[in-house]
Amino acid sequence: MIRRALVTGGAGFVGSHLVDLLVDRRWEVLVVDDLSSGVLENLAGARHRGKVTVHVTSIRTPELAEVAERYRPEVVFHLAAQVKVPVSVADPVRDAEINVLGTLNVLESARRSGARKVVFASSGGAVYGPRTPLPAKERASRVPPTPYGISKKIVEDYFRWYADNHNMEYLLLAPGNIYGPRQDAGAEGGVVAVFIEQMLAGNRPTIYGDGSQTRDFVYVADVVDAFVRGADAGNGVFLNVASGVETSVVQLYEQIAAAVGYPVPPDFAAPRAGDVPRSVLDPGRARTVLGWEPWTPLAEGLGLTVEWFRSRP
Repeated sequence: MIRRALVTGGAGFVGSHLVDLLVDRRWEVLVVDDLSSGVLENLAGARHRGKVTVHVTSIRTPELAEVAERYRPEVVFHLAAQVKVPVSVADPVRDAEINVLGTLNVLESARRSGARKVVFASSGGAVYGPRTPLPAKERASRVPPTPYGISKKIVEDYFRWYADNHNMEYLLLAPGNIYGPRQDAGAEGGVVAVFIEQMLAGNRPTIYGDGSQTRDFVYVADVVDAFVRGADAGNGVFLNVASGVETSVVQLYEQIAAAVGYPVPPDFAAPRAGDVPRSVLDPGRARTVLGWEPWTPLAEGLGLTVEWFRSRP
C-alpha cells in the first residue's frame, strides 16, 4: 500500500531530513514550504530517490486546504514555523500569525483532506519555564517565557479539539536543541553550526557568558526517526525528543574544536538577555511510547556535522 505524507516546512533543516527518511521508507511525500528559510537544494537527494512533490506556499493561505484535499495524505507532519525567539519578542503578532493561525490552518486542511493523523513539531527548549525541575518531564507545568514558546504551547488545545470533534489522531513532539548537516548558522539554536563555520573559516568563535549554560543537543537523524515512528505510534500525547544529557557551551566548544582540529580558545562576551542557564529534557516517555532512543552520541554527531560542513563549496 502506498503511504502518503504531507510535510510542512519540508525544505528546511529538519524537514528535509524527515523527507529523506520518509522516502527511504517508501512513502510518497508532498512538501509545502514558502522557502522563506528552506531551500530546494535540501530536497535534491530525496527527489532523486523517490516521489517527492513540492508546492511553494505559506501555511497561512486558504490554498493549503485545496492542495491537501487534492493530495489526500495519510499523515501530515507539521514542521513549518517562525522559530526565532528574538523575532517573536520583537513582533509577537507575526509570530502568532504563523505559529498559531498557521497551525490552525494546517489542522483544518488536514481535516478537509481526510488525513488520519497530524504529527507536530513543538519545542522542548521553549515550552518549559525557567523554574521547571530538570531534567524536564512532560508532566511538568509549562510556562513558556517567550512568545515563541507560548505559540507552541497554545496550539495544543486546538489539536485536542480536532481529536475530540473530528476523530483526528495527533502527536506533539518536543525536541531539544537539534543539530546536524544542513543546519543554518543564522537559525535559532544554531550554535553548533555557528561554531563549526567560524572555526573552519579560521575565525575565533564567541561564547556569550561564561559558557556554563547548558543545553540538550540531539542529532537531527534521531529526531526525524521519532517523527516517522510517530506516524504509527502515540496518540494525543506530548513527548520530549532529546538526548537527556546536559552539555555546557564550553564542553560543546571543546568537542567541536577537537573534531575540526581548531586549537584556539573562544572569545567570551557579556551574556545575552533572556539566555536560559540550564536546559535538559527527560526522553523516557518517548522510549516507552515510540520505542525511540537518542541513538547518536554527541561526539559522533558532531563529527558527521563537521564532515558535512567541510564538504560544502
